[in-house]
Amino acid sequence: MQSVTCNAPVNIAVIKYWGKRDEDLILPLNDSVSATLSTDHLCTKTTVSACQSYQENKIVLNGKEESFDNPRILRCFEELKKRAQLAGKCKPDLLKWKIHVQTENNFPTAAGLASSASGYACLVYSLACLYGIEQEEISSVARQGSGSACRSLYSGFVQWRKGELADGSDSIAVQLTPADFWPEMRIIILVVNDTRKKTSSTGGMSTSVKTSKLLKFRAEHCVPKHTADLVDALRRKDFETFGKITMQDSNQFHAVCLDTYPPCVYMNDVSHAIVNMVHRFNDLNGGIRVAYTFDAGPNACLYLLEKDVPALLATVNRVFPNEKLGTVEYIKGIPVELKDLPKADDQFSAVGDNLLKYIINTKVGEGPKRVD
Repeated sequence: MQSVTCNAPVNIAVIKYWGKRDEDLILPLNDSVSATLSTDHLCTKTTVSACQSYQENKIVLNGKEESFDNPRILRCFEELKKRAQLAGKCKPDLLKWKIHVQTENNFPTAAGLASSASGYACLVYSLACLYGIEQEEISSVARQGSGSACRSLYSGFVQWRKGELADGSDSIAVQLTPADFWPEMRIIILVVNDTRKKTSSTGGMSTSVKTSKLLKFRAEHCVPKHTADLVDALRRKDFETFGKITMQDSNQFHAVCLDTYPPCVYMNDVSHAIVNMVHRFNDLNGGIRVAYTFDAGPNACLYLLEKDVPALLATVNRVFPNEKLGTVEYIKGIPVELKDLPKADDQFSAVGDNLLKYIINTKVGEGPKRVD
């Protein structure tokens, strides 16, 4: 038997990927940009073992056996074996052995928190370690499992280039900045709902491509400028511009979802209350101090600088009071001393009690690594 165990991070996009030009190869209509989050707080952990005595390939996700015949899993598996054979860095017999995969997330699966990205990134990275394949060679493989998985293969801020070639060989992720480039950057995730979403990203995306006129305009005219301006702001550490573009792109992405027929509704009333809170917070502070972004789900990901974390959390606790406040289950991730939080501005009032499931306080982090 040979076995490897790895973990891989979640990434949260600030320029959204939505829509494919090729469904099978998972080739996107536009570039996207994301931040890789710390694996200390959000990650997938995967163990892949290969053994001569195994009779069949198996995969177990969060304790439940899933079908290994999933086309995306098989595509990644076969492509990596092919590359390993060409590289000649592992024993030929190893490529003939069946494999068993055990994978688990330390956060909710299919709830709009990028579990497929970290999951496929971890699977592909683990198989690459098993078969002796270099990390630089696997971005396009991870993309074929879950598009945004290619972004989870790198630390820091990452850009997924849509590419132009029909075979997708130039549709890969590239690192823009390392994890420690902007050490003051923080991400606070407000978990509104941690159950499986009604409309999957894959299904919603496919319907948008078929029915949304706004999607095509966004991909061709809006995203290229959003991307260029955001990357420039990122490199200059200009949070005001970074935050504005992040929020505008999130709003436009959800406008595309509503322009889809029938519409894909991922945000809910609590999500919109968070949007209102952020804009009010920024207005009262004389500029953009916090930026929201929502993936295909109701949960908010807030980008901000470390100095603004106490004031923002105090505001969140005032607007969304919760009986679990003060317990370790409510504010997770980077520790927060509630007694050190300032008093929230009196201009904020409570929306309702216990509307948030929990909060994750995290930061930009490293890419996958082997942990066995």
